[in-house]
Amino acid sequence: MSRWPNYPSVYEINTWVWLNDLSRGGESALTLGTVPQSELERIAAYGFEAVWLMGVWERSRAARKVSREHPGWQDEYRHALPDYTQQDVVGSPYAIHDYRVDPSLGGDEELAGMRERLRELGLRLILDFVPNHMALDHPWLTRHPERFVRGTPELLVNEPQNYFIHDAGEQPRVFAHGRDPYFDGWPDTAQLDYRHPETREAMTDALLSVAAKCDGARCDMAMLLTRDVFKRTWGGEFEPHWAEFWPEAVARIKAARPDFLLLAEVYWDMEYELQQQGFDYTYDKRLYDRLQGQEAEPVRGHLSGSLDYQSRLARFVENHDERRAQEAFGPTRCPAVSALTLTLPGFRLFHEGQLDGWRVKLPVHLGRRPQEPSDPAVREHYHRLLAALAEDIFHEGHWRLLEAREAWAGNPSHLNYVASGWTLASDFRLVVVNLSPDPAQCYLPLEIPELTGRSWLLSDLLGDAQYLRDGDSLAAHGLYLDVPGFGYHLFKLEPG
Repeated sequence: MSRWPNYPSVYEINTWVWLNDLSRGGESALTLGTVPQSELERIAAYGFEAVWLMGVWERSRAARKVSREHPGWQDEYRHALPDYTQQDVVGSPYAIHDYRVDPSLGGDEELAGMRERLRELGLRLILDFVPNHMALDHPWLTRHPERFVRGTPELLVNEPQNYFIHDAGEQPRVFAHGRDPYFDGWPDTAQLDYRHPETREAMTDALLSVAAKCDGARCDMAMLLTRDVFKRTWGGEFEPHWAEFWPEAVARIKAARPDFLLLAEVYWDMEYELQQQGFDYTYDKRLYDRLQGQEAEPVRGHLSGSLDYQSRLARFVENHDERRAQEAFGPTRCPAVSALTLTLPGFRLFHEGQLDGWRVKLPVHLGRRPQEPSDPAVREHYHRLLAALAEDIFHEGHWRLLEAREAWAGNPSHLNYVASGWTLASDFRLVVVNLSPDPAQCYLPLEIPELTGRSWLLSDLLGDAQYLRDGDSLAAHGLYLDVPGFGYHLFKLEPG
């Protein structure tokens, strides 16, 4: 396949649940090798560059038992799936027993076949890499206990939520659950110890094994492995003291697979640091959080960062960790938020069910979801948005943030706009969003040198409106806009 575009669009699928859905009404459960070709063609028709099959690796029996018995999780299951049973609780895909495809999903051979089928449709494959921890019954706990953070009987008594006993067949050992420094441990996991060179080497090999099966990896909670965060969480010193996992691991991956894409799940304003450590793209949770409000200024401030930084952020309005967009932003705001977010430069992440307006956030421990209706208005919105994003300008073009000016003295509503422009040769796009609930007016300078001496047709690719404007007036004053509350446009500009 050709190289990754600068700004790929990627579709996240909860693999176990997806196969369960496809199996409804059938005589037997589908696996990766028996997914109908029509289903893959349906996904490819959206125009994505890649599919992220979330949760393909072998799950843990012990972790599944924790998922089924943990008292704090049962209400989450019941809220998402009122008729759930114990059989629906298949365990977390982030408590990995082995980097082999789970037999229930079809195994490694069927994944290889799926990858080839996707490639024939022009789709790449992204898989998970979960570097911070393993399942609490991972074979390494017996064979290589030194690769994990150890505890003491005293810690087990004082912090039972963060430590557990693993019976290795002789004297029981105390190990730490995987965690970040701000929360209790994940009770179905065992924390890897990145202070030791052997652990770093083993996990680099694990990442190389993942890379052999796909075209990119989404790296779970990647910032937890940085030296400073790890030391803040667990104390102690690295061997050697200056060691970092990611720069060395990324260098080995890129040496073997220069085209392999690495996406970091990262929070706490550590996006730039992870980019500097080698990641191609890093989660943009900060933008997501700022869009929870209704103020445009913090969003514009966020987007005013350098283009080198902006271009390597992963944009999303939902994923498996967040609430569904229709719930998080509401049906009135959601189209504007998605039009703004998903037309920005960077990695564009779409979530299974997002295109239908699904509202239920499903716990990752469940293997079945409720049946939800498809919202025709949401489907139409994403049909138009994805058609626009399929054009080269949104993958290889030059993006810039535009600054709206007041339409008349004493009218501050121009401050409610976030606007940007895309250019590729003589091709132009304009994205305009009013983030307030009230109408807003402005003049918007377009910064297109070819404006003068001709008329311009502005066609809204997310609606049906068309406007003819004089180029000399556009150059002198900018484009006048009067957009309703939470309104938006994606204009194609061409000589009229």
